[in-house]
Amino acid sequence: MKTDMNSHSSKKDKLKRFFDISVPVTTCNLHCDYCYVTTHNLTTAEIMPLNFSIAHIRRALSRERLGGMCLLNLCGAGETLLPPYIVELTRELLEEGHYVMIVTNGLPTKRLKELTEQIPPELQKHLLLKISFHFMELKSKGLIDKYFANVHLIEHSNISFTVEMTPCDEEIPYIEEIKELCLKNLGALCHVTVARDESKPEMPILSALSREEYIRTWGSFDSALFDFKMSIFSKPRPEFCYNGLWGGVIRLGYGELVKCYALRSTRIFDNPSAPIDFCPIGKCPKPHCFNGHSWLSLGMIPELITPTYLEMRDRVTADGRHWVGEEMRQFLSQKLSDNNEHLSAEGKRRAMRKNRIKELTYPIRRLTYLIVNGQWSALKKKLLSFVK
Repeated sequence: MKTDMNSHSSKKDKLKRFFDISVPVTTCNLHCDYCYVTTHNLTTAEIMPLNFSIAHIRRALSRERLGGMCLLNLCGAGETLLPPYIVELTRELLEEGHYVMIVTNGLPTKRLKELTEQIPPELQKHLLLKISFHFMELKSKGLIDKYFANVHLIEHSNISFTVEMTPCDEEIPYIEEIKELCLKNLGALCHVTVARDESKPEMPILSALSREEYIRTWGSFDSALFDFKMSIFSKPRPEFCYNGLWGGVIRLGYGELVKCYALRSTRIFDNPSAPIDFCPIGKCPKPHCFNGHSWLSLGMIPELITPTYLEMRDRVTADGRHWVGEEMRQFLSQKLSDNNEHLSAEGKRRAMRKNRIKELTYPIRRLTYLIVNGQWSALKKKLLSFVK
């Protein structure tokens, strides 16, 4: 684990933007009941290659093009570490000067070893693994010892880590066993997130418990991640959101930038030297900010008073050790709202008008792109969708 140090780097890296990068993999080595990939039968055995070279992706996501050092979160719908290119991609993004996080279930031992062996120790300080603790699957498959052995592999490197569990009703009888395992192997309790039911438009909590029972049951883990997510869950965000300007979602497979989840996309990989037309989302159309522990804690809505993203991820053991290393701690403790210029009232109105115009012209632009690139099957599908 990472020891706290009194001396700090003379240079403080400034967080400029945050991007949640969708890695195109739906293959997974686990089949958790609460996972939307499992419930929607999206799991595939095949891992598809990227449509762009790693060098091309690095140019498209260069520090110069993105406006500075960024926090990049690599996450697949399946297991993020399964694609063979993931270590090379991670190293290139780190060498570009960004800070990188990877979401993983902690089981691909070979890939974890590659991260510790193929990424230089100094670059490892800017890498954090968000290791999901899928207790029921690990227990049923006899993989708990392997899981914690892999966590220990990471903690003995310069790579930061955090452990979080997605709570499900089936785990409730095992809560004390889960806590004992965490204290024994991690020196602290795991963080707890909130499961959502994506089959319903309002994306409610995925549980048979009442909200009060849910909070009482899982709040016993004393997790800042859980506490904050519950404080914002099911609450629409009427404020002006800077997502789309200070960050967004990048679909790695298609080379697209999206202001936030399931919104219109813009291709940004076709010409990696062209400037990116960043524009804030402004008013969010979603029922609530279900990943607000990232967007909101990093400051996408400046007037909200929130914990730092660091508090969502770090734990300190009884003997003062940190899960998150010093350089990563200083980076994750920053707010985008402190490092970026805020829009005036007129600037916000212009952004909203621009969004409305783009929304109206999107079908024409999309059809033009499909015709120019000869994507006839996709064009036929799009035209049929208009008829329906």
